[in-house]
Amino acid sequence: MEKSGKVTEKIKEIGGDMELKTERLCLRPITRKDLRAVLAYACDLSNAEYMVYYPKTEQEAVFYVEETASQWEEEEPITYEFAVLLDGEMIGTVSLWLEEADGVEIGWILNRHYWGCGYGTEAAAAVLRFMSEELGISSCISCCDTRNIASARMMEKLGMKRILQRTRIYERRGEAAQEYVYQWTV
Repeated sequence: MEKSGKVTEKIKEIGGDMELKTERLCLRPITRKDLRAVLAYACDLSNAEYMVYYPKTEQEAVFYVEETASQWEEEEPITYEFAVLLDGEMIGTVSLWLEEADGVEIGWILNRHYWGCGYGTEAAAAVLRFMSEELGISSCISCCDTRNIASARMMEKLGMKRILQRTRIYERRGEAAQEYVYQWTV
């Protein structure tokens, strides 16, 4: 991505203290200090039931946080993982993956104690603005299990259009399920 180097320079210029502010939330790069908050929701099966790629053990969570935090230090990041904070407490993440098979993909997870309040939609909208305004990317996709009605509704609230239904594989459970693919375009 040509523009991501410019964003890396911008982050360095402001001392790595990059923040995206919304009416109720603050989003910032995930750091190694966020491990405890990630553990609070990532290893909770009821919270991460429909996540295909997400840490499910403490060891995997350590690796995940280390990997995603280190991406912010790269000259050309391929992942932007934002910690979502409400009143200073991390309640989830929103991610941009720049090198997915289907192009750029956005995804999110929130601690289930904060579901139903619009925080996910608010945080994802902020990252979509970052993606288009700072990275110069005009389109992305997002996927959800067809049983995950709340995520599908959230994608529609964000202005995404459903473009495809296909099979997704939950390798750990040995389960195949259907997923919706949504697209967002500026």
